Amino acid sequence: MFTGNMTSRTSTSNIAESYRIHTLAGPIISVMNSDNTITVDMGEPILDGPSVPTTLAPNSEHNSVLEQTHTCNGKEWKISMVSMGNPHAIIFVDDLENDIDFETDGPALENDTTVFPAKTNVEFVHVMSPTHLKMKVWERGAGPTLACGTGTCALVVAAIRAGKIPRPGEDNVRVTNPGGDLFIEWREENNKVYMTGPATLSFQGKASLK
Repeated sequence: MFTGNMTSRTSTSNIAESYRIHTLAGPIISVMNSDNTITVDMGEPILDGPSVPTTLAPNSEHNSVLEQTHTCNGKEWKISMVSMGNPHAIIFVDDLENDIDFETDGPALENDTTVFPAKTNVEFVHVMSPTHLKMKVWERGAGPTLACGTGTCALVVAAIRAGKIPRPGEDNVRVTNPGGDLFIEWREENNKVYMTGPATLSFQGKASLK
């Protein structure tokens, strides 16, 4: 399992300006910026449906699943699937408070192994403007969390591919998580996703690795 937020949090304990962090999803490069934010190279998104993985029928280029219709918890959803090393089901809604029952729809979708054989993270997304998205996340195995780095990256990719927002040039897309804002860039030149956000020390500790 991999979380982009953990990558940015880990980086504040180091003094190097750039460093490589090895994760189960592969090596991740983080850079400390002059304004004390951190930019993380999150790698390329995986769009191929079976590789995400999902058994929802591919309906877009790259054998991908883009706003595919699926019924779960008695409701019909339009689901886009993206992996950033872990699976994400992205659903666009008009109202994050009234269009979903977060506490029941989240876990129902997460655990719907008929179409998500490895279960899935679930992001509900509201388009605020062409450069600003707002989300609520139900994380696989954890439930509601204040932020999800890989999910934030995945939903920007999905929003651009679904035509919800234009693909910006060098500007980042602002994504408001429950715990704060992250800024995402999906570069055309190398297909990689870059996540930028603040990081502050919240605690220190030691762990024995065996």
